[in-house]
Amino acid sequence: MESIVDGINQYGFPIMASVGMLYLIWFIWKYITEQIKAKLSQANTTLIALIDRIRMLDNDIIRLQQKLDTVIEVRSKDEKEKYKGGDTGRKK
Repeated sequence: MESIVDGINQYGFPIMASVGMLYLIWFIWKYITEQIKAKLSQANTTLIALIDRIRMLDNDIIRLQQKLDTVIEVRSKDEKEKYKGGDTGRKK
């Protein structure tokens, strides 16, 4: 603490405040480049993998919906034929 007071007495408060601010900026820059960039890179990789999985699930849902629509359509046609007394499947 005494060295800070001596520095303020020798160089003045504005110069010492500028040096302190410079240290703070350097510390934050170092922290961001070493810590946060690495974490963001990992998060980006995970995000890309999750997006790919969501796309695959979406494609699966579309395929299942098409299959379900086809089954419903076939059943509907069969019920209409039965209701109308349509073809019984026997040869005459």
